[in-house]
Amino acid sequence: MFGTKLRLALVATCVFSAACDGQPHGAPTRVIVPRGASFGQAADSLARTGIVGSPRLFRLYGRFTGGDRNIKPGTYLLKHGTPWKDIVSALNGGHGLVNTITIPEGYTVAEITPRLARTLKMPAESVEAAIRDTALLARLDVPNPTLEGYMFPDTYAFPIGTTARQAVQEMVYEFERRWKPEWDSSLVDLKINRNDLVTMASIVEKEARVPEERPVIAAVYYNRLRKGMLLQADPTIQYALGHHVGRVLYKDLAVESPYNTYTHKGLPPGPVASPGAASLAAAANPANVPYLYFVATSDGHHEFRMTLEEHTTAVRQVRATMPARKPAPRMLAMASPGTATRSSAVSSAKTSSRGVGKTPMKTVSRSTTASTKSAAKAGSKTAAKTTKPTAKKSSGHATTTKKLRRTSGTTSTSR
Repeated sequence: MFGTKLRLALVATCVFSAACDGQPHGAPTRVIVPRGASFGQAADSLARTGIVGSPRLFRLYGRFTGGDRNIKPGTYLLKHGTPWKDIVSALNGGHGLVNTITIPEGYTVAEITPRLARTLKMPAESVEAAIRDTALLARLDVPNPTLEGYMFPDTYAFPIGTTARQAVQEMVYEFERRWKPEWDSSLVDLKINRNDLVTMASIVEKEARVPEERPVIAAVYYNRLRKGMLLQADPTIQYALGHHVGRVLYKDLAVESPYNTYTHKGLPPGPVASPGAASLAAAANPANVPYLYFVATSDGHHEFRMTLEEHTTAVRQVRATMPARKPAPRMLAMASPGTATRSSAVSSAKTSSRGVGKTPMKTVSRSTTASTKSAAKAGSKTAAKTTKPTAKKSSGHATTTKKLRRTSGTTSTSR
């Protein structure tokens, strides 16, 4: 009997010693306590993350103190070395509870806003105001009205009570932490500023499906910029429309917006999405390739080409391998060097190829050689039909659309 009491006393001493000793240290660790979980299950979760060393002793402590009777489910942020009494107190009172949110790569502020508002349990208007915070815009030297592209896509754990401004600020700080110093040197080499690089990265983020192609896609767009060609990037059309469309249509290519790279030369004013680290790296370190064209295949990878004739051939080959009744491949639209007029750019886009998935297949706007015309004629007999969408208003960055008219000498495959 005496031996049993002694053992119990020793156990109790060890348990309460562990409960009171310890000093919190290191970065907080996320611990998830599922809804309906018992104290024992919570102890196992704490042990898996290393917050407590012995789940059995922790369960005993909870039983002795009565702390095992009322725990609150949720996601907690706890530090290693936290005394058990503080852990039990947190579980009982919901202290240290956090709201988690994942922002996928390629999300826009229009997609981030409602998700963040739901997570923080506050009106979307509060998030919208935080995204337009002038102090953060000035800190990053962003020339645009919002923090589009600078709220880094990642998984975040915000403590209960976090404000919209605090959450947005943390996402911006994460962008700054992920920005590599060597990318500043790339800005000098590429003769662009950081906003330009983030803008390019956002286009790459929306275009790329195969990770290793990101630097090549970036190189194609940089090559076109150097030659004075229109980018004609479909992600910019999606952004200009201000809402998601399953496929970019002919009428969409004439949307009136500075983000429309079918009608405006150079990069758009700012990012069109939130680029991840891989796309930022690709925009900072484009591949050393001479390509000016690319066409997307049905499996998501791209075929890159240097000349229009090679590109047209690649488009035919891709189309020939695609199953019947499937959409045609997406193809990078090309404007001849120096082609800057809006009518020629839009009419070119109109007679370009219909895209795979969400975007149309793109092609060059104008060619003066007879061989190019014949190649275009062979590539498509359906492009001769001209549609004339009537002017209408559009939400988001777009304001109006214009009527399209066909321009003679346009090279195309099929739309």
